Amino acid sequence: QVQLVESGGGLVQAGGSLRLSCVASGRASNTYTVGWFRQAPGKERIFVAGISWLGGRIDYANAVKGRFTISRDNAKNTVYLQMNSLKPEDTAVYYCAAATHVTTDPGAFGSWGQGTQVTVSS
Repeated sequence: QVQLVESGGGLVQAGGSLRLSCVASGRASNTYTVGWFRQAPGKERIFVAGISWLGGRIDYANAVKGRFTISRDNAKNTVYLQMNSLKPEDTAVYYCAAATHVTTDPGAFGSWGQGTQVTVSS
């Protein structure tokens, strides 16, 4: 089992930037695929970005391509989500999650963090 803790959320104006961090702990935690997901009020949780454990496979949702960048530092057991040019529609609770294989399917991620709130004002 992998434990995940997100941080870095907050309130930012449209056009601003935030960097989210996801620190993993547990057995072989740095060998997992890690994904970022978000859930806005009244909406389902959706995939935002994912990175394989060696970083050779990176995926982005179309809505964030060119604005968000996912990266990882396995020595620190940390995955980052750099979010630039933020829009009000990016407002959501952001979760990181871990999976044992490369996937973007939320159902395949077995471990989840508690989430961090991102609010983008217009």
